[in-house]
Amino acid sequence: MWKTFLTVVLLLLGAVALLSANILLKKNGKFPNIHVGKNPAMRKHKIGCVESQDAQAQKSNPLAVSEKSSN
Repeated sequence: MWKTFLTVVLLLLGAVALLSANILLKKNGKFPNIHVGKNPAMRKHKIGCVESQDAQAQKSNPLAVSEKSSN
């Protein structure tokens, strides 16, 4: 059981080391920006992130007709 556990832990550590090697070895290495709002292909199709779409939907429309409540 311990042999299997240690093998799994070593495999995971190796995978993390290989995935982060590019970031750790570069002088100014940083994680790539994969945010939807920063992706040029998504912006071309006018697709934004959920937060920006929600903020846009909640903006008040100056041309909207105000609703009257009938009491």
